[in-house]
Amino acid sequence: MIFFALLGVAVIAAVLVAAAMSLFLPRHGETDHPRPGWVPTDEVFRDPGTDRVMRVWADRTGGRHYLPESPGAVPPASAP
Repeated sequence: MIFFALLGVAVIAAVLVAAAMSLFLPRHGETDHPRPGWVPTDEVFRDPGTDRVMRVWADRTGGRHYLPESPGAVPPASAP
């Protein structure tokens, strides 16, 4: 009986740790600074998960990277 209680506590603790870590880890393709060779595109969007304005940058291989716009940046117009 104690085994199942400890197992339940361990599972709940693992889920809480994973949820807390997801708040501080960057999302897929997201970075803070552009690397050499990256070119900013005209694509700008508001990230619904963080409410930050993000710009898409492209690299030489066609990869896409997402960087937060500067604090004074104008957000894109919302679609109707």
